[in-house]
Amino acid sequence: QVQPVESGGGSVQAGGSLRLSCAASRYTARRFCMGWFRPGPGKEREGVARIDSDGSTSYADSVKGRVTISKDNAKNILSRQMNSLKPEDTAMYNCAASNYRPCSWRRYEYMFWGQGTQVTVSS
Repeated sequence: QVQPVESGGGSVQAGGSLRLSCAASRYTARRFCMGWFRPGPGKEREGVARIDSDGSTSYADSVKGRVTISKDNAKNILSRQMNSLKPEDTAMYNCAASNYRPCSWRRYEYMFWGQGTQVTVSS
């Protein structure tokens, strides 16, 4: 399986939490940069969290302090814990993989994309 597969989306009230998961192949999870994206104000996908093969992480300012991204190499699963959810976090979240170095937010560098999982936050 090369294509990432997301799960864990749903509906939650503002202030709540959700944990999203992304299943990837062993090769992808261990060697690739993995990231979570959502549509930005202009509807272009923008990165919100990413983790490199060495475990280093980066977060968009909009989610910093509320999101933690982690990777379980044994299970080939990428996870994203998001707390203190806001209505503006409502979006379809896609997991993606890139083998470019260094790891970046550039969408064109991510060649494998999942179908997405919907997160809806109500006020």
